[in-house]
Amino acid sequence: MSAKAAIKSDKQWTNIIFFGVSFLIAIIVVPWYGIQYGYHFSSWAWGIGLWLFSSTSISMGYHRMWSHRAYEGHAVLRFIMAFGGCLALQNSALHWSSDHRIHHKHVDHDHKDPYSASRGFWHSHIGWLLKRENEHKRYDEQYDRCPDLKRDPIVMFQHKYYWLLSVGLNIAIPALLGLITGHFWEMILVAGVWRLVWSHHLTFFINSLAHIWGTRPYTEENSARDNIVLAVLTGGEGYHNYHHKFQYDYRNGVRWWHFDPSKWWIKALSWIGVTKNLKSVSKDKIEKAKAETLLLKAKEKTAHMPNAEELMAKLQHEYEVFLDKLNQTYQARKEWLEAKKNELAESYDKLDLRQEYEELKKSFEIQKANWLQVTKQYT
Repeated sequence: MSAKAAIKSDKQWTNIIFFGVSFLIAIIVVPWYGIQYGYHFSSWAWGIGLWLFSSTSISMGYHRMWSHRAYEGHAVLRFIMAFGGCLALQNSALHWSSDHRIHHKHVDHDHKDPYSASRGFWHSHIGWLLKRENEHKRYDEQYDRCPDLKRDPIVMFQHKYYWLLSVGLNIAIPALLGLITGHFWEMILVAGVWRLVWSHHLTFFINSLAHIWGTRPYTEENSARDNIVLAVLTGGEGYHNYHHKFQYDYRNGVRWWHFDPSKWWIKALSWIGVTKNLKSVSKDKIEKAKAETLLLKAKEKTAHMPNAEELMAKLQHEYEVFLDKLNQTYQARKEWLEAKKNELAESYDKLDLRQEYEELKKSFEIQKANWLQVTKQYT
């Protein structure tokens, strides 16, 4: 039997009906109700609030805390993230994380990556949920690859009672809000159906659009891309090229000004002990990744030019000088910070570590500018 013949695909009728009906209600019934009867501000406020809470639970909890172990969370935070994950209705944290770990391990592989972008927009966006391969045996094997999550009692409690909790909460909360405010059907439509459809498809865009639309400054080894529009819509998840290069970093938007609310929440909560052991990639590794990607792009562009050999030699030389300056600068910075940390004020002043670092930093910035100017011609 061939490998292709061994792959069995089954239509997931529950998913087909649920996603189809909810989508139709969101694009037809929700606007029709608004035209006919109008909506109160409170309905949209609750709908947007529940969306932000549930999507943050996926980003902070399911994705960065459980899937990638980018930081550790207090039991209270884990409980809140598990509760929000139920509201998001994207399956249990164990199930979601097992899928996501496989995605990173086999990214862009047609069959091993559950939502491979290599199979097109539709498949990576939602098609993989409507027609699954080898569904009958896949998850028992995948759960065994998440022993750390299986040791978390909150994860396992949520997994055991996930569908009872999720269906109950997604019906009970909008219904209760509707009874309290007196806007029952508004809450059902906006805080219930519209919120879920909106939240689902924004999350799905990370699997689809974020592998199609955007830039690849950190690596071209896979299809993941950085996209500021998706970052804004998904709470920082749109910096997807960086994430696939450095998946264990608690930040997706690595610069302080990058729109990444999950990063800001995780960092802020670390100040009061709710999060700890935040993992991040050093600046020199990030710079090296960007430089290496630029070099590869430039070499690819110049490969067919008449003077290709000469140009490649020039690019390689500039790259090596850049790396040398980079290594010197960050080594000096490391020595200076260690001296400060150990309060070796006298030794620190004598050795002029700070002055050495500042001089190397200036030299590095000049070389970086030269490097960018050289590569800009060919990328």
